[in-house]
Amino acid sequence: MVHRDSCANCHSVHHHNKPEGAQSVKLPNAVSTLLFHTSTPSRSKQDFYQILGVPRTATQKEIKKAYYQMAKKYHPDTNKDDPQAKEKFAQLAEAYEVIGDEVKRKQYDTYGSTGFDAGQAGQGQHYWSGQTTNVDPEELFRKIFGEFSGGRGFGDFNGIFDQPQEYIMELTFTQAAKGVNKEIAINIDTTCQRCDGKGHEPGTKVQHCHSCNGSGMETINTGPFVMRSTCRRCGGKGSVVSTPCNSCRGTGQTKQRKTVMVPVPAGVEDNQTVRMPVGKKEIFITFRVQKSPIFRRDGADIHSDLHVSVAQAILGGTARAQGLYETLNLSIPAGMQSDHRIRLSGKGIARVSGYGFGDHYIHVKIKIPKNLTDRQKALISSYAEDETDIEGTVNGVTATSTGTRIHTANRTMQSSMDASQGIYRKMRKCLSLFFFSLSFLD
Repeated sequence: MVHRDSCANCHSVHHHNKPEGAQSVKLPNAVSTLLFHTSTPSRSKQDFYQILGVPRTATQKEIKKAYYQMAKKYHPDTNKDDPQAKEKFAQLAEAYEVIGDEVKRKQYDTYGSTGFDAGQAGQGQHYWSGQTTNVDPEELFRKIFGEFSGGRGFGDFNGIFDQPQEYIMELTFTQAAKGVNKEIAINIDTTCQRCDGKGHEPGTKVQHCHSCNGSGMETINTGPFVMRSTCRRCGGKGSVVSTPCNSCRGTGQTKQRKTVMVPVPAGVEDNQTVRMPVGKKEIFITFRVQKSPIFRRDGADIHSDLHVSVAQAILGGTARAQGLYETLNLSIPAGMQSDHRIRLSGKGIARVSGYGFGDHYIHVKIKIPKNLTDRQKALISSYAEDETDIEGTVNGVTATSTGTRIHTANRTMQSSMDASQGIYRKMRKCLSLFFFSLSFLD
């Protein structure tokens, strides 16, 4: 605590209960004494630069821009469910009032963050006191908003807190991959037809705003500061509506159902959201992409299956496949395996965030017939008889003593022939014995 006693010949200063670490400096013939605190600065207050998220080397323009963006983010009107938003909004205003002013910022940088009397700083006093600033956070934001928005009215100020409209758009796989122009019905603010956007009832007139004297700007005293801000009564228009329009209630705009064309870019993915300007506002559109019965997507690449017959896989040939942009005629090489993959470069989906297209990968699947005719079975069996690299057995085909394979039906026929020949030999033997016995009787 500092106590001043004066006498006729000199000015003296007595210090009572001087804080530990404090140094008193007595100046000759001085009318005041500076008290510097050399102890560690108090951290009861957060650094103003940290609050605004800017470095200490930031320019005034960068500080103003950071405050504007942060204040919009934490404005109480956009964070009604967050009780801490109001406090954060006030902290932003306090920080900007100090470091947003070159004189106060210089003093703040000199004395640190132990507390600053913003009211006294502008009057040439050189000390921190930890007092709270007198700035109105809402009025400060309105002032900065007017600078960033080119001096738009209060109605436009309220509009920045309108929640953007969100819509869902259903797309087929092909529409999402190739792009499409698709209509969507939205609610949009349009000029009121009744009052032609003027906001007052037809046949009535607006009144001169007495709060700002028709200038659209009002003067606000905040302690030692005087600010010029958008008039709160007329919203910067300089006039007020005494008889609001019954249709738009004085806003000059009404909501109408309108159909707009959405240019869906090629390559959009499922659940992807895009922003689209509609009039003075923006809407957000989230795409829901249906699955394709033919294609599978992997980024910009697509995959599909090609089913070929056994004969095509063995002998080769041609096959037709469905592509994303056209029907494809493919050449099938002889001896194609079931795990073969054909790559068609540049036949995939357009890359949204880059240039060019993805690839189309075709996976070959060999169709195995379940039902065969007798002729087809005989041909396959004949082919199996000549196979030498089979591990195991083939139904209907049996290995002989010589190591070759014969069809079961052929083996049965051979057994029948062998049996017939055995009976014939026995008959010949019996007849020979009969004629031999007759020769002795003669």
